[in-house]
Amino acid sequence: MSIKATILRNSLGNIIVQLKGHLDYASSRPLKETLEDVLHSYSNVQVTLDMAGVSFVGSSGISHYVNTLKSLHAISEKTLKLTNVEEDFKRIFELYGLTETFVSIDSFELEEKTKDSKRNQSLDA
Repeated sequence: MSIKATILRNSLGNIIVQLKGHLDYASSRPLKETLEDVLHSYSNVQVTLDMAGVSFVGSSGISHYVNTLKSLHAISEKTLKLTNVEEDFKRIFELYGLTETFVSIDSFELEEKTKDSKRNQSLDA
């Protein structure tokens, strides 16, 4: 299985990382590396992870994903935001004590996708 990260820039210049696919143990490390690269490349803007397309998180991938979110939050100069988080994931975040660490937002406005503002990365596991 794999997870795909599509990186978009909104009208304010902030970054939205749209996640799509299955997050399990094998795909968690490549995802972490990609997200760390995004945060380092765009350290002066808001970064939002859109979890609408995450259809499955394997039990072995949950702790890795939570640790990834914690480490990303630690290196980000701005608050890392999550959006479109399903109720099951919200409960997991509550169990790990992450509900106060991340701001969950309902929607955001994307600018038209251009060659320069969109980058796709498929993370194959």
